[in-house]
This record gives sequence, C-alpha cells and structure tokens, in this order.
Amino acid sequence: MAVSGAQQDGPEHARSGQEHRTATTEQGRFSVARCSCGWRGPARRARSQARTDAEGHRAGL
Repeated sequence: MAVSGAQQDGPEHARSGQEHRTATTEQGRFSVARCSCGWRGPARRARSQARTDAEGHRAGL
C-alpha cells in the first residue's frame, strides 16, 4: 500500500458506514488536520495548508 505525504498516521478508510469528518487542531505554532478515521496530516505552520491536507484526504477516498 502506498502512502502519500499527506497521509501519515492512521487507517486510510473509515469503518463500514462511518463518515469521514475532518478538522484542524492547533499544537503550539502548528496546525494539524485530523480525520474521524484516525488519519493525521503533517504539522503545518499555515492553517490554510492544514485545511488543504484535510480536503486532499477526503478527496482521495
């Protein structure tokens, strides 16, 4: 299984019937995109880039 740069941690797919819900969280000076399936994107200084990571995760499903 290939893992893209944005998909770093957690399973790729939600459990059967589970909806993917993404959000960004702050960790110090960084923003991180997370999904309800367990996926976590890389830490970003720009919130907009963290949101783009989350959108890319949802689009890649």
